[in-house]
Amino acid sequence: MTDQQQPPTAAVPPRTAGGHPIPPPRRGADWMFGGVYGTVLASGLLAALDQKGGEYTPFYDASWVLVTAATAALAHGYSHHMTTHQAGSAAHRWRVLSRALWHEWPMIVATLPTVLLLLIAGLAHWESYGVTAVGLGLNTALLFAWGAFIAIRVGYRLGSALLIGLADATIGLAIIVANALIK
Repeated sequence: MTDQQQPPTAAVPPRTAGGHPIPPPRRGADWMFGGVYGTVLASGLLAALDQKGGEYTPFYDASWVLVTAATAALAHGYSHHMTTHQAGSAAHRWRVLSRALWHEWPMIVATLPTVLLLLIAGLAHWESYGVTAVGLGLNTALLFAWGAFIAIRVGYRLGSALLIGLADATIGLAIIVANALIK
């Protein structure tokens, strides 16, 4: 190469005072991931925990939805941390891990409507079939809302955002169909 033909330089990411790369900021799409994933997780657990002919235990089911959501959030945050390993001190790695785990809160929050429904069902002695049907319908509506709201937030126009919400709701409908076919 001649002096006039320099190889292109890669953009150097900003670094902390300690020389560590600063991770990119979290965006609305991360909320969408957590919201959609948590809602789908809650729907799947709601359908699976309701066994025809089995004892209905809404308080037990609510606790398992929360425990599973927290475990999934921890596993997801940890796996993201491990796949973006950066050199640096142990203290820095622990801070990055803590931040990665903290960013998983939307997944847990997204399961709370199902948990609340199960708690109310336990207090009101509602039948499991109705609770499961209402919960799966509610979660399908929430999937639509997560998709449409976040799509608008990250810059999609209203029509496209509604289509994205509809695509997310289709996941909920798939769980409803699977629940009907399996049971």
